[in-house]
Amino acid sequence: MTKKTACAWIGGLLLLGFVACSQKIEYPVTKKVDVVDDYHGTQVTDSYRWLEDDNAEETKAWVEAQNKVTFAYLSRIPAREKIQKRLTELWNYEKFDVPFKQGGLYFFQKNDGLQNQSVLYVQESLDAQPRKLLDPNTLSEDGTIALTTTAVSRNGKNLAYGLSSGGSDWREFHVRDIASGADLDDHVRWVKFSDATWSHDSKGFYYARYDQPQAGKTLVQSNKFQKVFYHKIGIDQAEDELIYDDRNHPDRLFGVDATDDGKYLIVYVREGSSGNNRVYYMKLGRRRKGNVVRLLDKADAQYRYVDNDGPLFYFYTNLDAPKGRIIAIHIDKPQPSHWREIISEQSDALYSVQVIHNQFVMVTMHDAYHQIKIYNKNGSFDTELPLPTLGSVRNIEGNKDDDEMFFDFASFAYHLTIYRYDFTQKESTVFQAPSVDFSLEDYETKQVFFKSKDGMRVPMFLTYKKGIEFRGKTPTYLYGYGGFNISSTPRFDVSNVLWMEMGGIYALVNLRGGGEYGEEWHEQGILENKQNVFDDFIAAAEYLISEGYTSSEKLAIGGASNGGLLVGACMIQRPDLYGAALPAVGVMDMLRYHTFTIGWAWASDYGRSDNPDHFPFIYAYSPLHNLKEGVSYPATLVTTADHDDRVVPAHSFKFAARLQECHTGDAPVLIRIETRAGHGAGKPTSKRIEEQADKWAFLLKNLRMTY
Repeated sequence: MTKKTACAWIGGLLLLGFVACSQKIEYPVTKKVDVVDDYHGTQVTDSYRWLEDDNAEETKAWVEAQNKVTFAYLSRIPAREKIQKRLTELWNYEKFDVPFKQGGLYFFQKNDGLQNQSVLYVQESLDAQPRKLLDPNTLSEDGTIALTTTAVSRNGKNLAYGLSSGGSDWREFHVRDIASGADLDDHVRWVKFSDATWSHDSKGFYYARYDQPQAGKTLVQSNKFQKVFYHKIGIDQAEDELIYDDRNHPDRLFGVDATDDGKYLIVYVREGSSGNNRVYYMKLGRRRKGNVVRLLDKADAQYRYVDNDGPLFYFYTNLDAPKGRIIAIHIDKPQPSHWREIISEQSDALYSVQVIHNQFVMVTMHDAYHQIKIYNKNGSFDTELPLPTLGSVRNIEGNKDDDEMFFDFASFAYHLTIYRYDFTQKESTVFQAPSVDFSLEDYETKQVFFKSKDGMRVPMFLTYKKGIEFRGKTPTYLYGYGGFNISSTPRFDVSNVLWMEMGGIYALVNLRGGGEYGEEWHEQGILENKQNVFDDFIAAAEYLISEGYTSSEKLAIGGASNGGLLVGACMIQRPDLYGAALPAVGVMDMLRYHTFTIGWAWASDYGRSDNPDHFPFIYAYSPLHNLKEGVSYPATLVTTADHDDRVVPAHSFKFAARLQECHTGDAPVLIRIETRAGHGAGKPTSKRIEEQADKWAFLLKNLRMTY
């Protein structure tokens, strides 16, 4: 299917390194069809619509042909094998998740190093020998079945757990007897975007699911009409009790959370990905259905249940407080005039809050890095926990009556470490720290700020080897996201350690559209303001060049999901600015994204093409529709997966086909399509290493690096 010319070295070693000739690539011929859509009077051609059918034999043949070209190209990069070997070495160390306590037992997940999936363990005390409770690696030969949900009954006897297969968002729930390690007969299917929460009597759990999708449409059918059910242990799913549904609002999504005292079931109601939500509750008793109380039903802000003291409920909200605050609502007097503010809005955004030791444990965000602060129930400040450096706290575990809590901490050059905090001693100690055979002391991180196109001050983290000399030619990988109120904070990733070993700079930019500075920061990067996100990213690239860190030919950009859209839009708007681009699982067809699976839920950030007010600004940046023939685009490796039912692979398929049609010049524009994988969550370690090795090898060659 392909024919390539051999690449020969030219000239040998030069003063500035070496020069490699390009490989002339013959891309697979992609069929074009005559499809034209009318968007409010604008005719838009969709020549690759046929690639949306992931089950069609001709689509499968196209995937095979593209992969043949891509993997042939990657396999001929001399350092590819060396990169994968070193990445495997770096990856091979013990990794722990934050432990949690339930029913008098401790539970935690651990990966020995190169296991495809982490293993769940249980122990009777912190000093007891851990016992393996659930090993997902035994459930499939290729490691593509992942543990996605763990919920322990309040009496500590049963574990409800969810599994996903091949990277899909679909989950199947099972129940395991914790003492014996044997599964019960319970099997719950068609769960998506839901965890399980046990009833106080430990006889069953609440969850949300969809109806069974049409045959052959499991990975693409639009997800509508989610419902809340109660599953009693030992009964068939067909007999599960319907707790709540809303036939008048097919787009509503539900989350459930039982209060610690067992008296109430909290029902979160969302419509799409907007942070604004509704909160209902049920008084739990013998009769469950029909007693839902609509406590907060305006969807005028974000509301997250934190705790309750009987009928007094505590909530996080950003109503009249874009950076967040804590309020108390007595459910017998729910009118806003009776609300009481417990902790007012602060200068830093409130990232998360929970009640442990009957105190509010708050994670705040200062210039995109985390701090932990503890407040009393009356709103008075207690203490701030010291943290090792600028970094992130992703998970905190503890119960309302506990004297201890566990939390993780990581940064770019600080591997994920688990800490235990003793409330009585007010002291944090290291609980689990990995033993690694590489030195993170060789690297440093600094935070810089730059001005975007409209003058907005934007932060960015730079991490690199100590002692590196910046002469405007350092290979740099610029990564971003910028959407859905999701914050890009420091994290540890061994693949970035390898990038820095190779002499590169890792740059993480905090774009508008995220949540780093609260809801106002988010709103400045959505809908008609979405171009601000791309302007921020472009300005970050220009800053790195103007400040002498790198140059266009040495600069690569990357991002995944909404970040894949970011890369796609920016490489089209400024193809001259980058040497390479790595758009992963990106939302590339902005005119049709809402027609697949859960895509409709993203309209709060993106808008919809069927809305005449939204279409102009969406069409102006949609990556698929703004590729232009005769343009030399940067070297591009598009990555996606055949089981991605979040951002369906058709986005990347159509974008890659159009890119290959339009592109001129010798830089490769390829697509890598993973099989038995999805949007990213639960991807086996082996596949993660292989994919990352391919990405770094691609950049090594196209940024003309040595390793």
